This record gives sequence, structure tokens and C-alpha cells, in this order.
Amino acid sequence: MPDLSKRRDFLGLAALWSAVVAMGAALAGVMRLPKPAVLPGPLRIYKLGDPAQYPVGSATRLEAGGFFLLREDRGFHAISSVCTHLGCVVTHTEGEGFACPCHGSRFSTDGSVVGGPAPAGLPWLEIVLSPDGQLQVNAESQVPKGTRLRV
Repeated sequence: MPDLSKRRDFLGLAALWSAVVAMGAALAGVMRLPKPAVLPGPLRIYKLGDPAQYPVGSATRLEAGGFFLLREDRGFHAISSVCTHLGCVVTHTEGEGFACPCHGSRFSTDGSVVGGPAPAGLPWLEIVLSPDGQLQVNAESQVPKGTRLRV
């Protein structure tokens, strides 16, 4: 007959070491809490050059920035090209507005929802004239709809 006290001793030590390892893992997790899990990415500020290179009535899509730069008689404005439904990239049709090719959302020329499943309009982005005279869009900063840069 095997010695039961040795088996009990082994199982007791195994339970004890399992508890110590679990407590160590929990402590390591708690020690990580003060550090952010996601670090901030780079600022998404885009210099677009001289305002004169964009004719009145133009709509320029900047793929890297995820927005459209539009110039009208009243000035420049930037509208996000990311659909507010599921993040697809919208297309622009002059005079008709924006359309999402994925799920059928439609937006007016000012980015307001006209139809489809999108829960909100396309955000307008901050646009300024930098000190060196270039257009500059901050894709991280939204502004109220209708905000234009007059040049």
C-alpha cells in the first residue's frame, strides 16, 4: 500500500505553490495598472500647402488624413471622409454630397445624414492658416458644422 502521507504532502505543496504563483501573477497585473495600456499616437496635423492651389469649387480627398478639403466662395472647410456608421470611407459627388459605398448611408454637402444607417453626420475638422501661410488641418479636432476658414 502506498504511503498516503507522502501523497498528501505533495498535494499540499502543489496547492501552496499554485496559490503563490497565482498571487504573483495578480500582483504583477496590479503593478501594471498605473502605466497606460495604449499610448497616444502622433498628432494628425496636415499641412496642405498654399491656399491658392485649390480653386473655388474644388473638393480634394486626402487619403492619409481621412478627410476632404473643400473650397467654396465662403472659404475652406474640412469634412471627415470616415462614415459614422461602421468607419467605411465615403465618396464625394459634386453637388450631391457624400455616399458610403458599404452600407448605403448618404450625407448632404455639409455632412448631415440624408439616409441610411449612419447615426450621425460627418464631422467637420479644424482648419487654420499656419504662420508660414499654408493651410493646416487638425484631424483630431472637430469644429461646429459651418465653420469655415476665410482666406
